[in-house]
Amino acid sequence: MPAPPPGWPDFEAVMALALAEARAAAAVGETPVGAVLLSAAGELLARAGNAPITTNDPTAHAEMRVLRQAAAKVGNYRLPGTILAVTLEPCLMCLGAMIHARVGLLVYGATDPRCGVVDSRLPGPDLPFFNHRFNVVSGIRAEECGGILRNFFREKRRGGAG
Repeated sequence: MPAPPPGWPDFEAVMALALAEARAAAAVGETPVGAVLLSAAGELLARAGNAPITTNDPTAHAEMRVLRQAAAKVGNYRLPGTILAVTLEPCLMCLGAMIHARVGLLVYGATDPRCGVVDSRLPGPDLPFFNHRFNVVSGIRAEECGGILRNFFREKRRGGAG
């Protein structure tokens, strides 16, 4: 496993910020996925939760939102060496954005057996036709990340505010 970014004791501490964003997304009725993006030096560049419902934007996944915020902050769509931490294994759209942005490391919590394309449905970062590769650390606070999602959808099925 790679070392945590400078200034961070471990990847669990980074994931704690993403989990806070997931909880904030759930509080407004969004699917509870959260993400943070750190520079290679460990600086927090962006943090966000899912927001497709509240923004009427199908691309407003947590990963996409932090990539957009960070790109605007640094003034470049390329974000080499950055560390993206997200509570759920990314989908195909987010994988593509991470490749175009040149993310250096992906850290994720829970797997997504239905739509995840890093490990679950496709070996996304290792597909031979992509021109950028990044490292992956998976399973960080996986039970907690998955639990937020399970509880959210359980509450939705029961008719709760979720």
